[in-house]
Amino acid sequence: MKNRSIELKWAIIFVLVSLAWMVMEKALGWHDEHIADHPTYTNFFAFVAIAIYVFALQDKKKNFYQGQMTFKQGFMSGVVISLIVGLLTPLSQYITSTIITPDYFTNAINYSVESGNVTQQEAEDYFNLQTYIIQATIFAPIVGIITSAIVAFFVKSKKES
Repeated sequence: MKNRSIELKWAIIFVLVSLAWMVMEKALGWHDEHIADHPTYTNFFAFVAIAIYVFALQDKKKNFYQGQMTFKQGFMSGVVISLIVGLLTPLSQYITSTIITPDYFTNAINYSVESGNVTQQEAEDYFNLQTYIIQATIFAPIVGIITSAIVAFFVKSKKES
């Protein structure tokens, strides 16, 4: 487990930062009075997520691989982080939806129906805890693995001549 302690640490950091991001979104009104802006502004978390993966792989490279890390080693480290984040996603989504922003689903349903985008039933089918947990649990590892590949390419050690 010691060889995966860095991945565990960064997966936990990722989840904690994502929860902090949700607190920020709520505080900025993106879950209620400015909910129309939410679909756009929530995507800015991608920059934060990428930065966390960069820091994580740099940490692994420096403290586990003594500054020399191949693409495969970096990619596999990122995959492990992504899988741990995926395992923690149902809990983090539950915390977000029940503690941080318990009115989000109601607000999202009301906004979607009022704006004429969907029917009441379609909105209720989409904006609920179960659907969000399923979507996030699938989305987190997939996007994490793609991010891992990209970040590992840039963080890997340069080939020696």
